[in-house]
Amino acid sequence: MVVKQIEKKREQMLNLAAKYGLTAEITVRCSQELDRLLNIVQKH
Repeated sequence: MVVKQIEKKREQMLNLAAKYGLTAEITVRCSQELDRLLNIVQKH
């Protein structure tokens, strides 16, 4: 289910941001993946 994926990805992004910072490439990539999932939900 996409909602569970969103929750998991959001938690992952927050953990990455805490560890590496908001502008770290790995955090930004995770944020982009979260955006993609959120866009899927918005379209439906």
